Amino acid sequence: MRLRRLGSVAHRADAEAAGADGSMDLLRVHRPGMGSYFEIRLGARVPGALELASRALDLIEALEGQLTIYRDDSEVSLLNRDAPDGPVAVEPGLFDLLTLARGISEWSGGAYDVTAGALSEAWGFVRGPKRVPTDAERADALAKTGWCRLRLDPTRRTVGFETRGMVVNLGSIGKGYAIDRAVDVLRGHWLPTSALVHGGQSSLFALGSPPGRFADRWEVALRNPFDPESPLGVFRVRNRAVGTSGGAFQHFEVDGRSYGHILDPRTGSPAEGPASVTVLAPNAAEADALSTALYVLGAEAARDLVAARPDVGVVFVHEGPSDHAPRVVAMGLGPRDFASS
Repeated sequence: MRLRRLGSVAHRADAEAAGADGSMDLLRVHRPGMGSYFEIRLGARVPGALELASRALDLIEALEGQLTIYRDDSEVSLLNRDAPDGPVAVEPGLFDLLTLARGISEWSGGAYDVTAGALSEAWGFVRGPKRVPTDAERADALAKTGWCRLRLDPTRRTVGFETRGMVVNLGSIGKGYAIDRAVDVLRGHWLPTSALVHGGQSSLFALGSPPGRFADRWEVALRNPFDPESPLGVFRVRNRAVGTSGGAFQHFEVDGRSYGHILDPRTGSPAEGPASVTVLAPNAAEADALSTALYVLGAEAARDLVAARPDVGVVFVHEGPSDHAPRVVAMGLGPRDFASS
């Protein structure tokens, strides 16, 4: 989650009305953050809508200051500095987030791992420049990676590292977590409020039903990674999150070979996954992390894992005969959840 230098614009929420056809009047409030942007869409007629959305975005901004690795004084940066020397007490929300991340690591057999920050640094995906590390550099980074070496004490809410040089990087789950916390702000409004909370192109949570459409669902397009102007289907979501991962979103080329930014923490190299993986899950933090884990694992390895999670649905997009006709594989989704184009 890159902390961007945005000047005064980072402290201002831009708002605009939507729904010119009169069927759904939405207020859209957006602000840059975490290397991307966040947008909250809620009913324009909700009393105090702009102030409510601004408070939610203020919380996201504060969470970036806590979770980013691009500031030496963030809580995560201080944790990375001090945890090798002994247990470090952390804020309860951060402890719960690390507990969730560790659980997903165990569930995925290590295909997901927030302790793989040293690998991201070795490949130049953190501060750059992007590069292919030597075998020795990759082996050294792998030796500093491992969710099993992350010690969490729920009684004292402390975190410790068994390995010096290990780096926690929450870039694969932090945006979703921030969305979940923003949704909590909206849920706390004195008037029941529905909303759609976006984090860039990859993460969102649909709270309630669209304004004026009681018991209906928000409709979210499945992006075609080969042809963004031709969506592959529509998700219909209510009180559920959507998270997408794909290697094409960030990559670099060396000697004609493309290297994606999603690393397999078990091998230390970029995962050669599908074009994209989109997950529907109970919350945005899980949707983000699970999409990363399943991208690394691939569709075949994912089947049993997804079958064991009836609250999770997944869509894999693979290269097909043409950009307009990629291969779409859906798991754990009913016709009310997803309809392909």
